[in-house]
Amino acid sequence: MKYKKYFRKTSLKQKGDGEFFLEEIKKSKPKFFLEVGVFHGVTARNICELLFDLHGDDFQYIGLDLFEESDENKSEIIPSTNFSNPFKQIYFKYIKRQNPYSIKAVEDLLIKFKKNVNLIKGNSNNVLKKIDMTKIDYVFLDGGHEYKTVKNDLDCCNEVIENDGTILCDDYNLSYAPGVKKAIDEYVKNNNYKCEILRNYRFARIEK
Repeated sequence: MKYKKYFRKTSLKQKGDGEFFLEEIKKSKPKFFLEVGVFHGVTARNICELLFDLHGDDFQYIGLDLFEESDENKSEIIPSTNFSNPFKQIYFKYIKRQNPYSIKAVEDLLIKFKKNVNLIKGNSNNVLKKIDMTKIDYVFLDGGHEYKTVKNDLDCCNEVIENDGTILCDDYNLSYAPGVKKAIDEYVKNNNYKCEILRNYRFARIEK
């Protein structure tokens, strides 16, 4: 399945990363998917397209993100929301009249799957613990990259692993965010879980 970029920015921009990611999801055939770190919604749209191909309307997608840059969130690593492509700048500023990182713009991108999608705006350190994890069978973790945030996110998603689900973490070995690797390694060791490092140290797949 081809990973489409929908004229927006995505962290899975390196050639082949998006397709690799979708193949990983396809292996597990999840029905209740949680993505922490939605950004412009490109990965969310690709996930929904894949889950629809697998299950028809019988799937649910939950997406959690800050959906804004602010002083409160300045410690978190948020990819640049500015386009280098001037046509994309014009498109969103004057035609769509949207900030592609806003929850409204992501809802617009996912409108095809409105019945299956629940987007939540907030910091995962505060919000994630309020989400019911009992039915979620797959988590894509690509939110805040601070050690404390990654640790919190993993701990909050622990029930997914205990119920034989999967957590796929992005940016496992990111040089400018060493807290990601530290938090994942500690989490796996402390819980005696299986962890496979994939795609040249990009992803970490955690399972029971």
